Amino acid sequence: MPKRYLPDDPREWLNRAHSNLAMAKVQSEDIYLEDLCFHAQQAVEHAIKALLIKHAVEYPYIHDIARLLTLLEDAGLEIPDSLREAERLTIYAVITRYPGVAPPVKLDDYQQAIAVAQQVLCWIDQHISAQG
Repeated sequence: MPKRYLPDDPREWLNRAHSNLAMAKVQSEDIYLEDLCFHAQQAVEHAIKALLIKHAVEYPYIHDIARLLTLLEDAGLEIPDSLREAERLTIYAVITRYPGVAPPVKLDDYQQAIAVAQQVLCWIDQHISAQG
């Protein structure tokens, strides 16, 4: 189990991000891919919020990845175009979690969600580490 930090410490938010990503990777025939994609989205959301906290940027409690990335840009961070792929994970925060609202997630979409989440967490881990 990772060390716990105070809620206003970016490391606690990164811990949550990595925990969500770990859950997102646990495939089982008993688990809907929609639920795993939700955890991938949450991993990205928590990681972005960790970086916002690191830069003392206030943020709303929303699931909108595009808006959160824009807040980082507004704070002066350059967001690589490849990280903008994470914006498409926003749909997994709410819509796909309810039966019949959206079509079932396909395996390819799930695998892409995991890959994008891993990329975002890697970038944010490195970005926070580089800043000390």
